[in-house]
Amino acid sequence: MKTDKNTVIGFVLLGILFFGFFWYTNKQQKLIAEQQQREKDSTALVEKSKIPAIDTALARAQAAAQDSAARANKAGTFLGAANGTEQLTVVENQVMKITFSNKGGSVKQVQLKNYASYDKKPVVLNGGANDELTYPINTAPGQIADVTDLYFTPSQVVKNADGSQTISFTLAANGQSVTHAYLVKANDYMIDWNVGFVGADKLLTNNTMGIRWYVSPERHEGSLEYERQQSNVCFSEDNSFDYMSAKNERTFEKPVQWVGAVQQFFNTTLVAKNGFASGGSVKWNRKTDSSAVLGNVVATFQYKGTPAANFNAPFQLFFGPNEYKVLKNEAPEMDKIVNLGRDVYSFVRPINKFIIMPVFNFFASLVSNYGWVILFLTLFIRLVTSPLTYTSYLSGAKMKVLRPELDELKKKLNGDQQAFAMEQMKLFREAGVNPVGGCIPALLQIPIFFALYSFFNSNIALRGQGFLWSDDLSAYDTIVHFPFNIWGLGDHLSLFTITAVLTSFLISIYNMSMTPTQDNPAMKYMPYIFPFILFFVFNKLPSALTWYYTVSNLITLAMQFVIQHYIIDHAKILAKMDANRKKPKTQSKWQEKYSAVMEQQKKIQDMKNKNQKK
Repeated sequence: MKTDKNTVIGFVLLGILFFGFFWYTNKQQKLIAEQQQREKDSTALVEKSKIPAIDTALARAQAAAQDSAARANKAGTFLGAANGTEQLTVVENQVMKITFSNKGGSVKQVQLKNYASYDKKPVVLNGGANDELTYPINTAPGQIADVTDLYFTPSQVVKNADGSQTISFTLAANGQSVTHAYLVKANDYMIDWNVGFVGADKLLTNNTMGIRWYVSPERHEGSLEYERQQSNVCFSEDNSFDYMSAKNERTFEKPVQWVGAVQQFFNTTLVAKNGFASGGSVKWNRKTDSSAVLGNVVATFQYKGTPAANFNAPFQLFFGPNEYKVLKNEAPEMDKIVNLGRDVYSFVRPINKFIIMPVFNFFASLVSNYGWVILFLTLFIRLVTSPLTYTSYLSGAKMKVLRPELDELKKKLNGDQQAFAMEQMKLFREAGVNPVGGCIPALLQIPIFFALYSFFNSNIALRGQGFLWSDDLSAYDTIVHFPFNIWGLGDHLSLFTITAVLTSFLISIYNMSMTPTQDNPAMKYMPYIFPFILFFVFNKLPSALTWYYTVSNLITLAMQFVIQHYIIDHAKILAKMDANRKKPKTQSKWQEKYSAVMEQQKKIQDMKNKNQKK
């Protein structure tokens, strides 16, 4: 397929006009928005000047006094714990730094030592102002208080012989007590949390803990929008994994083993070793504003204790990375937090789990740079699929040899599509060409692409790993950053996307050169349309995926070039065709049926043409 100079100039001018239009309109909208904001600020300033000044220090003191009085009113027999000073205790192991608070005897925040956020600051989980894990206790007849409103008495941190550390927080009064005991194991992201009750029959209604969990995970990746898309709530209900995305609510009809607030590469998960009772719920609301919060999780559970005055409730808290080999050793089904294929793409999970991941890890053990690991992984995939793809490429190369005859045949039949299809099948049969053979590479790419899309999106090993011009293979690379958003494209331009699209364009052009000249405009311009669509799809995808696609396309082009110029013997193919033409014509049953159908369709078309002439 040839492209003349005017066509190229036309496409270039259209592209310039396209980007120019978006740049100009975005600039005007920005100026208008700035002017409107200035007017709002000016109005607000005037209105603010009319409001009498308030002594903020006095207001804060009054609010604190009211809050203290409210807590004291709820504290009942635990009045001594209603007010106090927050004391923080830090416990560290090899992978995380946990800050405990005596207020509520809770985990205040967790810093992961081996990971940094996009802004180079440490990754902190459970550090939001609204993050809270609490439950109510009966402090007196008719009085209830949340444990997070009460101040516990902390113990000293105890270092055990196995490298683990323990710390406990106790709330006690009138022979009743609540103890939060934490066990921090060496080199582990999971914290054991044991809640012990003395006098549970009085402290809890029906010996049941009504747990409420609030989590607002915050941004840690470069693209806020993309990280939000990859964030969700995962859980195990009746020992079966499931998840929620976007804005959703789930009421659990069966016991729940764990629930996690999952970000693209990290998660905060609450585990009940004995399971939560059915009837709990979880709400997930993904944010869309400009704040750093990805979304809000609100979960409520009931934990039914033993019918005794004293009992222990064993829980666990996980604060860590979405790393498959880490999660598979934690609670059952937690490894499925790593999205290796879900829902309609569940069929690719075994591909990732048993093929892609082991091969990737093998190459990663040999090569330190993950860009080269992806290249070797691509070579492996192409090598495994080569028996099928080679046959199809060979068939495609033969079709290119036949193109002059097909074009001549098309002219001879003067646009009779039915007759052309029949003669084309005869020609393919004589040359030993499989007309659908070229579909095999495209069909193979579908499961492989979806498998790698899931794998690269969820592979924390790629996070922060640079290669060539990409600073982070787990995110898109940026060579141009626009001061505005372009619909469907975003505010950036990815170079790996450009290389993937250009190589796809070259493959499309090559494939078109193997088929007869197209009169259909839609088919004629298909090589331009498909890469154009890929451009918008790929620009927001991880550079690991677009780098893989680029390498895979280059291998395809190389194979097609070698087959066409060094393996295919054009003279032999033409000689074989001549020899086949001299042989008695035999057809398989399928070919006989196909020919009969084509003959019937040709007769119908001929009759229609005659009727139209009349």
